[in-house]
Amino acid sequence: TGMAFRVPTIDVSVVDLTCELETATSYEEICAEVKRRAEGDMKGFLGYCDEDLVSTDFETCTISSTFDSKASIMIDPTFVKLVAWYDNEWGYSCRVVDLIKHMAKVDAGESGAAPKGVKKSVADLSDADLDGKTVLIRCDLNVPLNGDLEITDETRITASIPTIEYLCKKGAKVLACSHLGRPKNGPEDKFSLKPVAKRMGELMGKDIKCAPDCKATDEVKKMVGAMGKGDVMILENTRFYKGETKNDPELAESMASLADLFVNDAFGTAHRAHSSTEGVTKFLKPNVSGFLLKKELDYLAGAVDSPVRPMCAIVGGAKVSTKIPVIESMLDKVDKLVIGGGMVFTFLKARGLSVGGSLVEEDMLDLAKKLEEQAKAKGVELILPSDIACGDAFPADGKEVGFKVVPATEIPDGWLGLDNGPEATEEIKKALADCKTVIWNGPMGVFESPQFSKGTYEIAECLAELTEKNGAI
Repeated sequence: TGMAFRVPTIDVSVVDLTCELETATSYEEICAEVKRRAEGDMKGFLGYCDEDLVSTDFETCTISSTFDSKASIMIDPTFVKLVAWYDNEWGYSCRVVDLIKHMAKVDAGESGAAPKGVKKSVADLSDADLDGKTVLIRCDLNVPLNGDLEITDETRITASIPTIEYLCKKGAKVLACSHLGRPKNGPEDKFSLKPVAKRMGELMGKDIKCAPDCKATDEVKKMVGAMGKGDVMILENTRFYKGETKNDPELAESMASLADLFVNDAFGTAHRAHSSTEGVTKFLKPNVSGFLLKKELDYLAGAVDSPVRPMCAIVGGAKVSTKIPVIESMLDKVDKLVIGGGMVFTFLKARGLSVGGSLVEEDMLDLAKKLEEQAKAKGVELILPSDIACGDAFPADGKEVGFKVVPATEIPDGWLGLDNGPEATEEIKKALADCKTVIWNGPMGVFESPQFSKGTYEIAECLAELTEKNGAI
């Protein structure tokens, strides 16, 4: 028996489960059993950690929960407090909302809501602000590399170039910084930004060097000092330092000391309070958005505040509990609501259907019913998948598992729903066909596995086509 308290933070929720045991046992036995299950039949759903954890250690999580053996406590042989973490995905939504609020206040500056003359994007900077100045620009250069360290998709590089070229034309010396991948143990060649510097140089027709560090080491300071107007240099991967994701002020101050002002042009990471995104703004003024970030914010603000209809929201991800604020707010704005990802099975079970071994939040069944009733009352078309791609196990670490597609009403015992089936995907495409505004939050399935990525990627391709052919946003 026990009681769980969910304490949401920006990045994750922590669950404190107080358990009274029927038979006396030791804490070591409990940890050993949790670890055995995490490495065995619950691999992919349950993780085990025996290191100190804080919320900033989490960014995204491919497993449902992580058992924290350091934080859990054995009170006596029959009484234990267990602690587990999971990515609640509120971090992304909170940061985007903060960004929109900030930009709205800045945009209102001329009417008095914010100080007049506030510089909000690079376009607002004068020639004197940039000429001869060193600009630190946070880009999203997290590109995929193959085994030979060759870039397989340069979209993020090309998207970063317009702001960098603008700064160069204004006589600035440009220091670009970014993360790449998720290095765990400091510098690793496979996570170096050297291939990015080489390719960006080719695209821009410039000699772009990659500094050996992102901090202001003597060597890096010497390289920066040798830069001329219009030169570009990329600082090495910011995540080679663990302090980056913890928003370490010393790391932020070191990076900031290399420059005169800061430009954030990385929408994909702008919601994270990291040293290279939020930390450096405490040491550099002005700090403004780049063209790419401003464009994304303008699109998002327009989509939320004054959407062109019909409007659809696609809400995916694992858990209903993490998406409650998103779903409830969308019900007042959209004409159609697509539910995808693991949360589908909580909605299906709330309808009285069998969902096999699929992920279900039992304590959210009543809420799922309520949300469906609210959608109906508001005239919102709520779309759940009609068929499901199932696996006989979770595809942990990219392994292949047994695969079958079944109607949503006939998920077999022991099988897990892991993606939308082809029929469901076609139904979603049909629902999207006439939409002019679409907001998408969360995947349709376990897209990290090639077996269960089709539902997510086909919807992405559909939206790209709608944007190109129908002018949808």
